[in-house]
Amino acid sequence: MVELVLFVLAAAVTLGGALGVIIARNPVHAALHLVAVLVAVAVFFVMQQAPLLAAVQVIVYASAVVVLFLFVIMLLGIDRRESLTEPLRHQRPLAIAVAVALTIEVAVLAGHTWTTGARTQQGTLSGGAVEVLAENVFTRYLWPFEVLAVLLVVAVVGGVTLARHSGEPAGADDLGEGRAAPEPGEVPGP
Repeated sequence: MVELVLFVLAAAVTLGGALGVIIARNPVHAALHLVAVLVAVAVFFVMQQAPLLAAVQVIVYASAVVVLFLFVIMLLGIDRRESLTEPLRHQRPLAIAVAVALTIEVAVLAGHTWTTGARTQQGTLSGGAVEVLAENVFTRYLWPFEVLAVLLVVAVVGGVTLARHSGEPAGADDLGEGRAAPEPGEVPGP
């Protein structure tokens, strides 16, 4: 009975989210509906006794791919003039506090012991695929995992910054690099 109710709820979320993706006027709302669909599909994987596929569904598709979609959506709107006023009053201090907390968390987790004091294990581990993957990523390969995450965030922020600056209109006197000003009466080239 519980499985049937869970299936019906996940199916309703999947169908409603898919419909929302199609009819949403705002592309950001459509991407959020897509997240709901992908999480509901992960629930179907869990119901089929495939927890690794469910984890990959959430980690790769519902987070990474949809975040990529959102960045593309934001970059497509670079021709609009943006307001520099913050819609939320305490948004900047809250963001700084979260960044400091995450930095402290990375520093604490980057050590060679868990926060419980147990040493990290080396070698093969017994257990299911999810347990082995999680234990390897968060013990043996924690430092490279965290460094990669920071590098990806820096790359995304740099890409967004470069794209926003490249969307600015060029000045009237900007002729481009390496080109000389056309002589009077000369037709400028492409």
